[in-house]
Amino acid sequence: MEKIDTLIAEQMSLINRGVAEIVPEPELINKLKRSIKDNKPLRIKLGLDPTAPDIHLGHTVVLNKLRQFQDLGHEVHLIIGDFTGRIGDPSGKSETRKQLTEEQVMANAATYQEQIFKVLDKEKTVVYFNSEWLMKLNLVDVLGLAGKYTVARMLERDDFSKRYQEGLPIGIHEFMYPLMQGYDSVVLKADVELGGTDQKFNLLVGRNLQKEYGMEPQIALMMPILEGTDGVQKMSKSLGNYIGINEEPYEMFGKTMSITDDLICRYFELVTRVNMQEIKTMQDNMANGSLNPRDAKIRLAKEIITIYHGSEAARQAEEKFKLVFSQGNIPDDIDEIIVEENEIWLPRFLHENNMVSSTSDGRRMLEQGAVKVNGVKQVEENLQVEDGQVVQVGKRKFIKIRK
Repeated sequence: MEKIDTLIAEQMSLINRGVAEIVPEPELINKLKRSIKDNKPLRIKLGLDPTAPDIHLGHTVVLNKLRQFQDLGHEVHLIIGDFTGRIGDPSGKSETRKQLTEEQVMANAATYQEQIFKVLDKEKTVVYFNSEWLMKLNLVDVLGLAGKYTVARMLERDDFSKRYQEGLPIGIHEFMYPLMQGYDSVVLKADVELGGTDQKFNLLVGRNLQKEYGMEPQIALMMPILEGTDGVQKMSKSLGNYIGINEEPYEMFGKTMSITDDLICRYFELVTRVNMQEIKTMQDNMANGSLNPRDAKIRLAKEIITIYHGSEAARQAEEKFKLVFSQGNIPDDIDEIIVEENEIWLPRFLHENNMVSSTSDGRRMLEQGAVKVNGVKQVEENLQVEDGQVVQVGKRKFIKIRK
């Protein structure tokens, strides 16, 4: 019994890393005890709705936790929500989400599968598409499922409640989303389901539905929502504060170096594999002044890049960053673009060449003095084009114009 308790303590130490909430934790401990005694791994579930094609570090917070479960010997069951993704998860939304086509969902799902195995062990991951069972439900089945939850309970969810109180529309199909996600847990007989803190309601629906179907209920494990590089809003591509796992190493390095100092240890804990004792030591050393936060960020950037691109790419990104940032040099290997016009409108030019997220973002960067041409701050939106001009946005993005 003492050996089992030791194993449980070891597993819970890793499982609790970075976790926001476990509902309920005592039941998880009991499941782990049974798993060890019966030598039977737990079934750990994560549902992913492929509503966008690219994964950023914010998405990997939950994926990293799944990988930790894999390292502990448990089974990861990953559900690609090709069916539920056509509805779109209404969690946290102030309006009804636009429904995706089957083609959009499947294209996004293919990209997702390419990226998630940069974190997960492919050999230890079972992947499903929930259309496998949800498409087979007839109207009687759907009504039976809907009958297991009340409108009052649905309106306990903050986003639904706010929209209802404000007189904003709520589609009946949106009520079906948490029910279908919960039904996925019934089909899989999940022991644990993971999600962000914004998924708590949906995860608990799965737990309640399993009880309704006479099953042992799953544990809901919630991970925190990762703040973006701005240190305020959650990481989001639409907000431009994200670090994409498929981005170039140098871009990832620069973005990591831009995070606020108070997020350094949080990023280490949630998106790297550095052990917690090392992270605690770094935190103490930054607090007492013996470690410069800039050096901690350099290590963080290298740890992140190593996971997704390898250690050599991390080393090269560090060298390039130090050359460009510390010495103010223009790198030799920048992209070149042929421009036939004699004058260009910079906001559009920057957007078309992926230097800003939109033309309005381009205008904002100009207004903030973040755009330079040949090292000189550019104020005007229109640029007289000359061969060899180097256009720069921020500290890391360069492009050379050729006539």
